[in-house]
Amino acid sequence: MIPVTTLKGKSVALFGLGGSGLATALALAAGGADVTAWDDSAASVENASTAGVKTGDLRALDWKAIDALVLSPGVPLTHPKPHWSAELAKAAGVEIIGDVELFARERRAHAPDCPFIAITGTNGKSTTTALIAHILKASGRDTQLGGNIGTAVLTLDPPKAGRFYVVECSSYQIDLAPTLNPSAGILLNLTPDHLDRHGSMQLYADVKERLVARSKTAIVGVDDTYCEIIADRIERAGTKVVRISKRTALADGIYAEGSRLILAQGGATREIDDLSPIQTLRGNHNAQNAAAAVAACLAVGVSENEIRAGLASFLGLKHRMQPVGRRGDTLFVNDSKATNADAAAPALSSFERIYWIAGGVPKEGGISSLGSFFPKIAKAYLIGEAAPAFAETLGGAVAHEMSGTLEKAVADAAADAEKDGVGPVAVLLSPACASFDQYKNFEVRGDAFVKHVAGVPGVSMLVAV
Repeated sequence: MIPVTTLKGKSVALFGLGGSGLATALALAAGGADVTAWDDSAASVENASTAGVKTGDLRALDWKAIDALVLSPGVPLTHPKPHWSAELAKAAGVEIIGDVELFARERRAHAPDCPFIAITGTNGKSTTTALIAHILKASGRDTQLGGNIGTAVLTLDPPKAGRFYVVECSSYQIDLAPTLNPSAGILLNLTPDHLDRHGSMQLYADVKERLVARSKTAIVGVDDTYCEIIADRIERAGTKVVRISKRTALADGIYAEGSRLILAQGGATREIDDLSPIQTLRGNHNAQNAAAAVAACLAVGVSENEIRAGLASFLGLKHRMQPVGRRGDTLFVNDSKATNADAAAPALSSFERIYWIAGGVPKEGGISSLGSFFPKIAKAYLIGEAAPAFAETLGGAVAHEMSGTLEKAVADAAADAEKDGVGPVAVLLSPACASFDQYKNFEVRGDAFVKHVAGVPGVSMLVAV
């Protein structure tokens, strides 16, 4: 835990007592703040009380005596309308902050020079975050990994000299972190997302920009117009900017040329690494993730040899294009996190011949947007509620069968892949659907896939079952 000493003796209201909210309440109390916490869920309030947190309805507080409102990132700050707790704080002139802001303040107070890498972007955040942390850990550095990737940032070990922090930041967390100042800040990309919580694409981009604008070194993917403009603007304002690209050669920065990562400096170029042997970094999107990781690690003093070793030993992010087993020329890949068509596209683009397992609870638009990948699909195995609609979309363009269940789909795909005879193939679970018709969440679905793959005769597992 990181005790929040920077609010010691202050009166703090906290709203939102989920996992990160409860951790924040405990960290504030440990640092000496007088915390009153609340949630719209009675069960969450009861759970917090049991954990020793002082709870009370924030409507009953004297807001003139409150020094800060700490808001959980899932609670609306501005759109579609501010949460009632935020409205009370604004009316009283009370600052509204979140757990990432508290972390930033603790770092500045106790170890301002300890390296801190913050990662944001619409897509690729988690893979990039995990990859950076892996490179740092593999090089023997004291590394703390947290934030939006699933570990509340205030549950990490306290800042101290020589300790490295790698923190994934959602737009909600950045919105609540007005003084966030990483050593290296990464903005990977921007596409429309969470617009219900930010109001417009421009407002969403403005929030994301804050992370890199205050960074000592800003690493910005310049393959979309919003990010390209942001890179130019913050550079003009005096921020050091390292541009990255997955498709365009740069005069200065790091870019992908196929599977090769190229470092360009002052008109000279040289290869940093070739990703082609690294199964967990397949695809154009992962070239961008790797370029960002390389830039960030260089910015905090990691050597190129250490970076190459870390890239080569990266096992990938669970449930995201994760190689889990192999039999002969067949690679079994768990991409259960692909819960819509856009999320499935990177995996479909990364393999040349695919036995595709898809289906579940369909999202709007189905899989019609994936038509350009259909020639790569040797056969599709359709499961769950979406199966009839997906079958209609595939029509005569892609051979398919109605497998119904994941267990049957794995068995049938494995049998067909073994008889393929063309060359390397992938049995790919990339459902393009939510899981809720058959599984509690995408993690449970992915774990079930791994279990079924382990039951395929002759398979060599690449992950623990």
